[in-house]
Amino acid sequence: MKRTTTLLIAGGLLVAGRSARGEDRWLGRDKGLHAAASAVIAAAGYAASAPWVDAPAGRAAVGASLALSAGAAKELWDAKTGGDPSWKDFAWDAIGTALGVGVALLVDHASR
Repeated sequence: MKRTTTLLIAGGLLVAGRSARGEDRWLGRDKGLHAAASAVIAAAGYAASAPWVDAPAGRAAVGASLALSAGAAKELWDAKTGGDPSWKDFAWDAIGTALGVGVALLVDHASR
C-alpha cells in the first residue's frame, strides 16, 4: 500500500505541472474506456488473489491497488512521453475501480 501511495503522489506532482488538453471533458469518449479497464483490472485482481487472501476486504484491497496503480502508471506515462495526463481520466479510473471491486464483492458474497 505504501508503494501505491508513493506512486500516486509522484504522479500527482508530475501531472500537476502539465495542463490537460482543452477538449478533456468529464464525459469524453475515453472516460468510459478508463472506467471499464479499471473495473476489469480491479475485479480480476480480486479474483486472482482469492487463493492467497482469505478476507474479502483484503481481496478488495488487492484489486483496488492493482487498478489504481495501473491508472496512475498510465497518467505518469502520458506525462513523461508528451501525452495528455488528466485528473479526469484518473477520476474515472477510480470510479471503475470502485465498480469492479463492488461487483467482485457481490459475486463473491452471492457464491457463498
